Amino acid sequence: MTRVFSGIKPTGHLTLGNYLGAMRQWAAVDQHRSDALFCVVDLHALTVDHDPARVRRLSRQAATLLLAAGLDPELCTLFVQSHVDEHARLSYVLECVATDGEMRRMIQYREKAARERERGGSVRLSLLTYPVLMAADILAYGADEVPVGDDQAQHVELTRDLAVRFNQRYGGTFVVPRATVPKVAARVMNLQDPTSKMGKSDDSGPGIVYLLDEPEVVRKKVARAVTDSGRDVVYDREGRPGVANLLEVLAACTGGEPGALAGAYGSYGQLKKDTAEAVVEVLRPVRARHRELCADPGFVEGVLRTGAEKARAMARPRVDAAYRAIGLLPPVPNAAR
Repeated sequence: MTRVFSGIKPTGHLTLGNYLGAMRQWAAVDQHRSDALFCVVDLHALTVDHDPARVRRLSRQAATLLLAAGLDPELCTLFVQSHVDEHARLSYVLECVATDGEMRRMIQYREKAARERERGGSVRLSLLTYPVLMAADILAYGADEVPVGDDQAQHVELTRDLAVRFNQRYGGTFVVPRATVPKVAARVMNLQDPTSKMGKSDDSGPGIVYLLDEPEVVRKKVARAVTDSGRDVVYDREGRPGVANLLEVLAACTGGEPGALAGAYGSYGQLKKDTAEAVVEVLRPVRARHRELCADPGFVEGVLRTGAEKARAMARPRVDAAYRAIGLLPPVPNAAR
């Protein structure tokens, strides 16, 4: 069976973009067709300035929302990254295979480092090296596929390069994975800036629909969404990004096609109203299940504990093999009594 790995970073409250672009696909398709692992990648949240208590809170919330979105611990493995030591163990070994130039070419590092330099500051070293940790997340499990948004495809390419290089230098150890990008709603854009992704780390709240937003809050945010000049409703991603974003969200929520949906509307107002109601209905069962899970925290803790045990059992043999292959001396076993 194909093995799939994907993760979500607890750097902010999960959004409609996270749900339509990834989580729904994980629950409806990936966990049923594959040996699937889904991870709250909390170590990645430490690459920027953060509040420790908030990271812990968002990590639990992310795990709870993944379950609320439909992940079934009987079908998949759900766990928290820092609960499995093999991620950090393998990351250092892969840093010894990666190059400085590769890290500095990563788009996210270049953009964030440039912004910090403009402010007179500098970024954390972990921001430079975290793509290697991401590679370790994937390679530790022998994943065949990595469902990602198109903005993360570069990191999967790095993972492939590191796997091939390690295998060539030290012997066949890692499966070389491939990225899979959802065909529908792979990127949901910010309602206030439809040229930018709806990111959970973004601080422009009015443009972001969070999974736990109340229905009235959702309706207000969609009603205030930026549209474009002109009055006719047409689907044109380049020329009319605001309207295109609303049509894509509506299509993703209702199973329609953006271009076809455009012909049904004579005004922006009705499009916004229908889009808002479609979003409210899509999120309604997620919010309801989240409330149930919050009332039973022991269940979530049990899922994460069992998930970490399963993940550890899968990762340890491959990481141990990588340690041997690269030349590290195996631990000396205890003498038999």
